[in-house]
Amino acid sequence: MNAQVRGNPAINATKTQPVDMKLEVVVIPVSDVERAKQFYANLGWRLDADFADGDDFRVMQFTPPGSGSSIIFGKNVTAAAPGSAQGLYLIVSDIEAARKELLGRGIKVSEAFHAGAAHAGPDEPYLFGRLRVGGPDPERRTYHTFASFNDPDGNGWLLQEVTTRLPGRIDTAETAFASAADLASAFRRAAAAHGEHEKRNGGRHDENWPDWYAEYMVAEQAGKELPR
Repeated sequence: MNAQVRGNPAINATKTQPVDMKLEVVVIPVSDVERAKQFYANLGWRLDADFADGDDFRVMQFTPPGSGSSIIFGKNVTAAAPGSAQGLYLIVSDIEAARKELLGRGIKVSEAFHAGAAHAGPDEPYLFGRLRVGGPDPERRTYHTFASFNDPDGNGWLLQEVTTRLPGRIDTAETAFASAADLASAFRRAAAAHGEHEKRNGGRHDENWPDWYAEYMVAEQAGKELPR
């Protein structure tokens, strides 16, 4: 009898079907729970939980606006050194609007910057030794413009401007925006691109602009080729 077992397509399909694994929580090590609570509340993040179990344990959960994931911190929540969490990404559709809001809340945030050479130098590194070059990415490419800030313990956050997702990163059957601000930013980018579209077509008013806007915004979010 041949011991080799031939694959059953139905069984194989079941085995390879991925199980949903949604990133829910990132643990932030802090030294002063009340100070951290005040800082993250001042960011405008939603306080989801504040639980204590006697004097030896306390945990808080905050969620950034529009985020599906949250952070937790507290007393005896982690053995990691306070301030050791670095390179925590917050994705925004408009880096300057995000900076303006944080500055308005009294948060010290860096100027916008983009990546330079991966070598030692006088500028402050931000990840993997790459250097900060002042100003947004010259071509304003998606994923390439950053700003940064720290919490009171020195845990490091990066704002990253993402306007178009790489292919495969978005379910093309769904189009969703995390907030009214994100939707408004998408409208502005579509409006600017549509203006160029009208120029290329003799400057004539495009009566079908709503359809063009919709196609542009859906394609941009899904990382597909943009209409021209």
